[in-house]
Amino acid sequence: MKFVDSAKVFVKSGKGGAGCASMRREKFIEFGGPNGGDGGRGGSVYFAGDSRLTSLQDYRLHPHQKAGNGMPGQGDNKYGKSGEDKIIRVPLGTIIINDETDEIILEILEEKKVLLLKGGKGGLGNVHFKSSTNRAPRYAQPGEQGQEMTIRLELKIMADVGLVGFPNAGKSTFISSISNAKPKIADYPFTTLVPNLGVVRVANHKTFVVADIPGIIEDAHLGSGLGDQFLKHIQRTSVLAFLIDSADLVTKHPVDVYKVLLNELEQYEAELLKKQRIILLTKIDSIREDLKIEKIISEFRELGEELLPISSVSRKGLDKACYRIFDIVEQHRLKSSSSAPE
Repeated sequence: MKFVDSAKVFVKSGKGGAGCASMRREKFIEFGGPNGGDGGRGGSVYFAGDSRLTSLQDYRLHPHQKAGNGMPGQGDNKYGKSGEDKIIRVPLGTIIINDETDEIILEILEEKKVLLLKGGKGGLGNVHFKSSTNRAPRYAQPGEQGQEMTIRLELKIMADVGLVGFPNAGKSTFISSISNAKPKIADYPFTTLVPNLGVVRVANHKTFVVADIPGIIEDAHLGSGLGDQFLKHIQRTSVLAFLIDSADLVTKHPVDVYKVLLNELEQYEAELLKKQRIILLTKIDSIREDLKIEKIISEFRELGEELLPISSVSRKGLDKACYRIFDIVEQHRLKSSSSAPE
């Protein structure tokens, strides 16, 4: 399925069925009285998270989502059938926004059903309007109208770790080497056009989810390259792993590359810099012997940052990097669970 992370959708709940105005008519019963049943309620519109889904493509193809209308009541006190509810299943991490007001209505973070639009009530049949002064009411209520709204769906993928780096920094090779993800890998920039998710297992019952975000270029926050359409996917990650290509050491200093990446994140959203991070120096098999890795590690340490050298091809340093990343993720999970309200 094609990866689509936004869609505009018109949603409408069902109209309630009309109540019935009916009189009981049976042989030998002269004054049967009212026996009109109530109309059925209209169907409601719900959203539900589904961990198996990864795209909003279905709602680009089907932008109108409507619940069923309630059926009218009938004589003999028969109630109308309720309209069928519409359950819209979306990937976890989907945000639902009112397209007219830009207000965030819902964030779908769990696999549970959440009400968006309630269906209209069914009208009351004339049996409810019988009184001592009106023994044969001819009136029944119409059903209530359903609600309608145009919404925007925005998907921000949910992962523990987001990979950040320039094109060709080795993100796709890294995620394919440590997880079950199979991204496109090639020797030209922007081979990653959509985010890729992979599950990394470092030991029994010890896993974390990593997201390969398409490569950032300078001024990405202004829309350059693939622009900020993918920077938003970093927002829900708890840890950022910066990948810096060691093949560029001769012309670009890793610290300078790192500062450019930090600036792009800060310009997009300053809160991103509060996330825990680790730096991975990739493709170390290609480093010349006269370029000292230890000096680079020391320079990052002076900045208060942790740098680990790795090679995804020879797997040098991969296990150490994965265990260290898991430790950081686990610390964040423990911190989040302890600060969560009971």
